Amino acid sequence: MSVTPDSFLHPLSATRLPGHYLTPTPTGFTLHMSASPRNLRAVRGLTARSLLDHGAEADLVDAAQLILCELYGNAVRACGDHAPLVAEVETGPAGVWVRLHDPDASRHPRRVPGVRLDDGEAESGRGLPLMDLLTPGWDVVSTPVGKQVRCLLSPDLAGLS
Repeated sequence: MSVTPDSFLHPLSATRLPGHYLTPTPTGFTLHMSASPRNLRAVRGLTARSLLDHGAEADLVDAAQLILCELYGNAVRACGDHAPLVAEVETGPAGVWVRLHDPDASRHPRRVPGVRLDDGEAESGRGLPLMDLLTPGWDVVSTPVGKQVRCLLSPDLAGLS
């Protein structure tokens, strides 16, 4: 938890869990955490609260949570349980940015060939096509300490219904 006077007044600052370092920002938050089911639930809740506080529609909140869960799951598959992760969620004029940073720069998300979103027999491989649908143009950048996957969700998800 960052220790600034404003963070004590911010609605997200009430969330205190071991292994978290939460920094509320004017348009969202940054959360340093270790990968675990409890921390996934916590970051999903923070995402919903932050986006709703900033006036996001329910569909956009659901989509941001879905994208964050996909990124989180991919990071755990790449780096293992309890890996250090940094989640960033922020609103802006272009939409909602969802970013997840993990320490393994060598393993990037990979699409499974031949898997479609409507493939009822597929046991995996739908996540990245879903990301393509919800956040076209998402990308991965290498950083000095790993990689960051960056996704921008448009505020207008009406065309997907």
